[in-house]
Amino acid sequence: MTQEKASPTIRYSDFIPQFQLDQIESQLEGSLTEGFNAYIECCGRHAQSDRADHPALIHENTEGKVTQLSFAELDRLSAQLANLLKSQGVQPGDRVAAMLSRTPELLTLILATWRIGAVYQPLFTAFGYEAIEYRLTQAKTKLVFTDAVNREKFKPIQALPQVVLIGEEAEATHWGDAHFQSLVDAQPTHCDAPTLDAEQPFMQMFTSGTVGKSKGVAVPLKALPAFDIYMRYAIDLKPTDRFWNMADPGWAYGLYYAITGPLLLGCTTHFNEAGFTAENTLDFLRKHQITNLASAPTAYRMMKSSGVLDGKAAELSIRVASSAGEPLNTEVVNWVSENLGCRVMDHYGQTETGMTCCCHHALTHLTPVGSMGLPMPGYRLAILDAEYNELSAGKTGQLAVDMEASPAFFFQGYTWQEKKPFHGKYYLTGDVVEKHEDGTFWFAGRDDDIITTAGYRVGPTDVENTVLEHPAVAESAAVGKPDELRGYIIKSFVVLKPGYEPSEALTKAIQALVRDRLSAHAFPREIDFVDALPKTPSGKIQRFILRKQAESES
Repeated sequence: MTQEKASPTIRYSDFIPQFQLDQIESQLEGSLTEGFNAYIECCGRHAQSDRADHPALIHENTEGKVTQLSFAELDRLSAQLANLLKSQGVQPGDRVAAMLSRTPELLTLILATWRIGAVYQPLFTAFGYEAIEYRLTQAKTKLVFTDAVNREKFKPIQALPQVVLIGEEAEATHWGDAHFQSLVDAQPTHCDAPTLDAEQPFMQMFTSGTVGKSKGVAVPLKALPAFDIYMRYAIDLKPTDRFWNMADPGWAYGLYYAITGPLLLGCTTHFNEAGFTAENTLDFLRKHQITNLASAPTAYRMMKSSGVLDGKAAELSIRVASSAGEPLNTEVVNWVSENLGCRVMDHYGQTETGMTCCCHHALTHLTPVGSMGLPMPGYRLAILDAEYNELSAGKTGQLAVDMEASPAFFFQGYTWQEKKPFHGKYYLTGDVVEKHEDGTFWFAGRDDDIITTAGYRVGPTDVENTVLEHPAVAESAAVGKPDELRGYIIKSFVVLKPGYEPSEALTKAIQALVRDRLSAHAFPREIDFVDALPKTPSGKIQRFILRKQAESES
């Protein structure tokens, strides 16, 4: 198929000095001073424009059935669902959670939540019940939406909020839940959308930490211009693009940039409800003639290792591809170019900040393979030493955002003040990077023990505490072990209580415990039973020793 290749004509070095945030703000209905409504920005204003009949969502279910919803249709459907939320007592500022796969109902619910000024809270479908319960309790969640496939996961939760079940009425009755379709059908198709202060949240995220439970990140409405910037200049999303971000909207990259970002620009986003396989990915790319692709490095590595997409460039329509989560290597970058027929660019960001450093598709600058690129418009990044002094090029230190010189920066601090991530004018990312003489930034690692496996960030404490719940376990430590496909896998070192012996059955039991209680992506794929864990004189586990051991095994 013929492809319109990316051909940026704007030089980064010329663009950045004259960039003003109000250039982006002027594209939106609301403003940073007067406030926003996320539904209006992502759907309502498009439904009242010449984009009204343009597809907002193209969804393919697990049987291959395709559903298409325009902005006008989403306007009507989200009004009914917004009225349902109000009928259940949801007020502006309340948290509304969903554990759903990539479906039209999920997208409609997100827009409906924003429409009435409530806060959407994602629940990843692989979460175990303890991860779910913690998030619902911490956020004081008002209402939960799920389906029959995921409903069982909520069964052990004691103080469960009202649940609305998407599925058969008999299933809702069985669980004692409200039935989604019955409630929706009774609602009118008009619902006002209040303008909220730009500092008010519209998403409630959680991000993994090395100490304690996951930290809350309430994303304020003033993040909308930053999301727009990323889609416009890094992703290079155009009105004619057929955009597919493969990331799950249960996580930040999927929710921010598979839903909010493309809809902000009035563009079509694609949902593939089927789980990842290389064969399904190839079919979806061809069937929907995807022109703009975003995914995690793990997906690109799995495409490559499968051999299924080798030599398929002539059959595809991909113009540009983007990657986020961890650095890509030269081998994968070259494979994408040769077999998908496009260039793949690395992008860096966090749940807290959104994307901040990118190899921009729409701006011309040096993009050496392995580099994070250059700061996104609206951000100034710095590298700090241990005393928070800025370092010059060629030195390694902690990446920080200069908040005073970053008008697009929106992070307000952790929702329940779980950690102080600021020092003076700097937001401290916790990531160690190096800035080269050419101005590009290069990721070196974390200054803590966060494990990134298949693009998911996992705090070792969560894994360790869950492993400790097994009656045979006396102590545990978790680290990342390099893995060709997933980047890293989780490896646990376990000290058993007296009377217990290592066995394959015990290994599987511990793995199953973590899968069920924590998450299907956070279980230890390898477990070593050891006599003792390395510790400091004060008793702190020395994970760096265990990491080195795991690395040497690879």
